[in-house]
Amino acid sequence: MILRVFSVELWVGFQETYERNMAKQKQLSPKYQVWIDARKRHKLSNAHIQMARELGINPKKFGKLDNHKQEPWKAPLPIFIEDLYFKRFGKDRPENVRSIEQMVKDKKKKQFENKQRKLRTKEKSQQDSGAGLA
Repeated sequence: MILRVFSVELWVGFQETYERNMAKQKQLSPKYQVWIDARKRHKLSNAHIQMARELGINPKKFGKLDNHKQEPWKAPLPIFIEDLYFKRFGKDRPENVRSIEQMVKDKKKKQFENKQRKLRTKEKSQQDSGAGLA
């Protein structure tokens, strides 16, 4: 039996690195994670997921819609989504196709920018009110 002894410094360094990497891989909110899981489970493209989101289809119900092998009268799920999208919007695909991950990234960026803008306006109003008192 071989015993390996790690120094405390080495173990702490490894643990900090591991925790840092795990923090980077934050889970998305369940609202978006459901769509990512549905995309993987039903082998859909980002365009199909975006079309389904715009149509308001529940991703948890994709299983009963994607049952074309046992029920031959049903169209495969990607074709079904495309048909519904064309009926509703009159076009084949969305103009700007973005993945769920990109949508979340853009949303966080926009929230950060709005927060910064609010802070700047708040500081500016405080400076203006402070200058009026002096």
